[in-house]
Amino acid sequence: MNTKLSQKQIGKRVAELRKVKGLSQQDLSKTVKISRPSLAQIELGNRSIDILELQQMSMVLGFSLDDFMSKNFSVKEEDLDGASKKVKKVVERTSVPTLQVNKLKNVLLYILERCAGKPNIGETVLYKLLYFSDFNYYERYEEHLTGAKYRKLPYGPVPQKLDTIILQMLDQKQLQRVKSDYHGYQQTRYLPLVKANLTLLKASEKEVIDRVIEQMSDWSAAAISNYSHKDMPWQATKDGEEINYELAFYREAPFSVRNYGDEIEAL
Repeated sequence: MNTKLSQKQIGKRVAELRKVKGLSQQDLSKTVKISRPSLAQIELGNRSIDILELQQMSMVLGFSLDDFMSKNFSVKEEDLDGASKKVKKVVERTSVPTLQVNKLKNVLLYILERCAGKPNIGETVLYKLLYFSDFNYYERYEEHLTGAKYRKLPYGPVPQKLDTIILQMLDQKQLQRVKSDYHGYQQTRYLPLVKANLTLLKASEKEVIDRVIEQMSDWSAAAISNYSHKDMPWQATKDGEEINYELAFYREAPFSVRNYGDEIEAL
C-alpha cells in the first residue's frame, strides 16, 4: 500500500467519494462512528485517519484500500455527474438555532459583570465576545449556547434582534447605556444594573464564556473585528447573509477550540 499520500490528499479523496455516494458528512460519520467535526477535519486534511477508520469508510464508500492509496486513484467524472442529482437530494444536517432570549440576556449580563469596567468594552467588542462565545461553544459541544443568529455585516458578525433585547433590558433597568469618548471616538457602553442568573448557565457554558473573556476582552475594537474577519464562519458567508454555525467545524488554528487530533467519538 502506498503510504506517501498526505493528509490533505486523503481527505480530498474521502470527500469526493462521499459526495459521489450522495452521503452527507452526518451520514458517513455516524456509520463509521466518528464525530461529524472529526470527519470535517479529516476532509480538510487537518486530522489523520487510522487504518480501521479507513477500512470502515472503504466498506461504506465502496473502494479498495489499494486503489484508494494509489497515486493514480481518481474519482471518475461520469460518476460525479451521475451522482450529482442524488447529492442534491441528501440534506446535510443544518443548524437551526432557536433564540433563547432570557439566556442571551444573562450571558450578556455575565460578560458585562466581568468586563464592563474595561475602557475598551464598547458595543463592537461586546458583540464579538458574544459571537465567539456562541460559536466556540457550538464547535466544542455541537449545541447552541444562546441560539442567537448572526449576520455578516461590514463591521463583523452581529447577533440579530440584539438591539431589541437591549432596549428591553434598558426599560427593565437591567442595563444602563453610557456614551463616552474613547481615543477620540464616541463609544457606546453598557453597565449591568442587576446580577446575571448563573443558574441558567451550565458549567461548560460558563467555561467557554470565561475563556473568550480571558482571551479577547482586552483587545481593541479594531483588533477583535480584524480577528473575527479571519474566522472561517465569517469568511465563508456572503455579505448580509446569516452565518451558519456548522461552519465552526471547518475552523483551523488559532480559531478552532476543539482538539480533533486524537478524537474518535461514537455518535
